[in-house]
Amino acid sequence: MTLARTQLGGGRRAFALGGLLAAVGLAAVLLFFDPFGGTPASGSSLDNGSPVTTQRITRQDLTSQTQVSATLGYADPSSIAVPSGTAPANVQQAQQAVTSAQSSLRAAQAALASDEQALEQARAVLGADRSKQAVDCNGVNAAQSGGGAGASGGAGEGACATDTQTVATDQQAVTAGAPKVASDRNAVASGQASLAAAQQALAEADASAATYGQTSVYTMLPKVGDVIRRGGTLYAIGGEPVLLLYGGATPYRAFTSGMSSGSDVAELNANLRALGFGQPSGDAFTSATAAAIDALQRAHGLPVTGQLLVGAVAFEAGAVRVTAVTPAVGATVQPGAVLSITSTRRVVTIQLDASQQTSIKVGDRVTITLPDNSTTPGRVSYVGTVATAPSGDQGSGNSSPTIEVDVTPDHSAATGRLDQAPVDVSITTASVRNVLVVPVSALLALASGGYAVEEVERDGSHRLVGATVGLFDDALGVVQVSGSGLAAGQRVVVPAS
Repeated sequence: MTLARTQLGGGRRAFALGGLLAAVGLAAVLLFFDPFGGTPASGSSLDNGSPVTTQRITRQDLTSQTQVSATLGYADPSSIAVPSGTAPANVQQAQQAVTSAQSSLRAAQAALASDEQALEQARAVLGADRSKQAVDCNGVNAAQSGGGAGASGGAGEGACATDTQTVATDQQAVTAGAPKVASDRNAVASGQASLAAAQQALAEADASAATYGQTSVYTMLPKVGDVIRRGGTLYAIGGEPVLLLYGGATPYRAFTSGMSSGSDVAELNANLRALGFGQPSGDAFTSATAAAIDALQRAHGLPVTGQLLVGAVAFEAGAVRVTAVTPAVGATVQPGAVLSITSTRRVVTIQLDASQQTSIKVGDRVTITLPDNSTTPGRVSYVGTVATAPSGDQGSGNSSPTIEVDVTPDHSAATGRLDQAPVDVSITTASVRNVLVVPVSALLALASGGYAVEEVERDGSHRLVGATVGLFDDALGVVQVSGSGLAAGQRVVVPAS
């Protein structure tokens, strides 16, 4: 009886039994009515006449792998931008506005003081003249002052009339002076409000004071591929370097004396310590912070100010590698992206068929085949959850959605310095220990379902033994089998190579 042997080797399979069953579906099947009902004659073969040989069933550890194309590069792509801040000219204008408001307020206060003094004097004169009027216009005193009945009345009446006219004039002066004082007080209040607004504007300008202005230009830019570490120069504006510090802070405000405490100040202090500029600590800007900034500025040949304006430093998680430079030397500085960067951490990125997501998990071991065909181990560090439709050529036939899978090499140095290099990745998706293993080519598919292997007994006779398949290793061309009739050391028929 001629039998067809199932060929499951070669090619890249999906995972475990799914890929195995797909291959079996394309193979010829056994056409036995009862494949395990009898034993063929000694020396006979159940094969189809093709050259065959035998191999023994062994026990060993087994892994299941899938091989996919990937890209080797650097992790954590991002950008470094010039932050928005207040230009030096605008800070100067804010300072001038404060100076002008202070001058106006002093003038209003001086006018108020002068007019209040004049009003007070007018009121004092009015009081004195009213007292004199009261005396001169009194009937007894008026009569006595004339020395005679006829004359006294005329003289008394003259003094009293004069006093009355003087008091009226005094009252006019007081009446005129009071509104002027009230107006002066309003002018002082307005001046105080204007000064407070100008001081607030100046405080905001100082807090966001930038190192660059409308006419500032780039005087130095890095090259693509440059690696910049803590304290290094990212680029320069007007001859002054912008330094890299480590941390996650966004330097949205200037580091100056009197600023409020915060995590950005804590990171600044930590960087100054790490760079060897004193021992500032905590999250407050202290005299130790200012002294450390002085030392930093002296080390870089900068003006010693004890403060760092917006744009003087940039914070990143670690050392950065430049992948693109947006402006050119001599270009005018504007808020926005300057450098495209990555970290120096190596990563292999896989665009994996979304249907295979559940077969891979973080921590799975992998083998990375580099462009020079050398290999290095790694581990899955990220498995995406959002599928993305391919954006390439629609006629390529690869229309299945994919997810991103990231792999971190165990030995970064072994991957070299290539960026965006094509590599292959063999991902270990499952493993078993100490199981029975046969070559995949030893499997026979049965018409009634399931699988068998063709055992060669000691007397040379052949018989079919039912086999339940498990994990397979495509790289080794073997598959896990189990069954009551299977044991290590048995010889099974396989196609001759």
